[in-house]
Amino acid sequence: MHHSRAELLAPAGDWPAMRAAVANGADAVYFGLDQFNARHRAANFTLVELPEVMDYLHGHNVKGFVTFNTLIFSDELAAAADYLAGIARAGVDAVIVQDLGIAKLLRRLCPPDNNAATPALHGSTQMTLTESYGIDFVRQLGVERVVLARELGVADISKITQSTNMPLEVFVHGALCVSYSGQCLTSESLGGRSANRGQCAQACRLPYDLVVDGRIKDLGDKAYLLSPSDLAAYDLIGDLIDRGVASFKIEGRLKSAHYVAATCQTYRAAIDAKNAGNSFAISPSQQHDLEQTFSRGFTHGFLDGVNHQKLVAARFPKARGTRMGTVVSKTDRSVIIHPEVPQAHDRHVVGANDKHSPIALKPGDGVVFDEGHPEQDKQGGRLFAVKQKPAPTAHRPGKGEKSPAPSAAPAELELEFRDGDINLAAINPGAIVWKTDDPAIKRRLEHSFARETVARRVAVDFVLNAEVGEHLELIGRIAGSAIEARARWNEKPLEPASKFPITESAAREQLGRMATRPSCWATSP
Repeated sequence: MHHSRAELLAPAGDWPAMRAAVANGADAVYFGLDQFNARHRAANFTLVELPEVMDYLHGHNVKGFVTFNTLIFSDELAAAADYLAGIARAGVDAVIVQDLGIAKLLRRLCPPDNNAATPALHGSTQMTLTESYGIDFVRQLGVERVVLARELGVADISKITQSTNMPLEVFVHGALCVSYSGQCLTSESLGGRSANRGQCAQACRLPYDLVVDGRIKDLGDKAYLLSPSDLAAYDLIGDLIDRGVASFKIEGRLKSAHYVAATCQTYRAAIDAKNAGNSFAISPSQQHDLEQTFSRGFTHGFLDGVNHQKLVAARFPKARGTRMGTVVSKTDRSVIIHPEVPQAHDRHVVGANDKHSPIALKPGDGVVFDEGHPEQDKQGGRLFAVKQKPAPTAHRPGKGEKSPAPSAAPAELELEFRDGDINLAAINPGAIVWKTDDPAIKRRLEHSFARETVARRVAVDFVLNAEVGEHLELIGRIAGSAIEARARWNEKPLEPASKFPITESAAREQLGRMATRPSCWATSP
């Protein structure tokens, strides 16, 4: 049974992030150069080093997409044409564009029937493609894949896949823009820095007042009214594959290599689970990795439909990590917190002093105390010591009374800091405690991509011949090539099974133990 293999597309703003993506299962990497890309604050790559980048990616069987996704002024056309020609000569697999004129220019410079390098043309999410008519229009410009607008729900995406055969790409993780499809004009209006020219000043991450009928409305601890939470759709991957999505895109060209490694690991596992016919459930450790590498709180964004109250938590604009508990009291040199109660599937108590827990607080971790007031100076620092305090009991048992059952509530934790690291006087009971940094997680993630060489990943198709009276034979072929290897069991021909006949699922399971990710199978009756 043949089925297409969904692509995992990862971001890279620098070489460490590029290596992290390749080492942790990305099928393709998208990145910008030092001109004409919408993330000028990223380190980015240069046109001179682009051939080296593509040699590295292709040497590991990974595709490379260049983002050329800013709007171009007329006096820049000559420079843009030269830049596009250089990109094509470097052998990139695709160019992601927003400007319709640039799409047409690229196809004029590199027509599909040209013998020279011809990169594919992908329509950026900033093209605001939300239905099949728009997709049919950009197809006439030579666009071969579109990145759908992030305001679409799963049902909307399903309608589009049913009405077009254009390969569709969907964002499934990372930051969300408050404007429609990323076409924000707020930064331009307030500070003269256009987001559509790669210069976004992130005005959406500032605090705002809500004025109703001329009066400022008291919103309590909600001040960041335009700052969306982050997208996380790992649990929707299987459903989106069923609905025909071809590529799953992770946002984050401004984020660290640790973030790229953690997100690639999680979404690689989700895609592989679907390919193997299994459901995917994120582990506590994977969830914690995502939170610790970058999280403003996770939502499905618009994939579940429109829900602005859920989309914008409005309490903070920056990454917070993992919510660990609330402050209950203080001493002269420490803070006492009541840790959060975990979800039912996690046997560990969040914040418990358990060195084996993926979410335990421990010395060296970074924390911040959130009072919920944007004007207040946030207190935070690295933990010097973490001590577990026993949970209080209601009363001591009298004579003849049974001892009370152990409390289900987690024990309180005492957090100590080095003298002068934080201002304890500025921390009050009720403040939320967030774990913002975990050096152990960073070290573990770095190990995945810090090696000098990363193994070259190659897709392999398997053909298993298992017929009664014939010899068992397994053929492995490198996808897209004539290179193959055969293994044959010559001891004796196969006999009818007496108990457990071979099935496709059994073959998948056994071959999967060789650390392969089967994506394409051919089976005979």
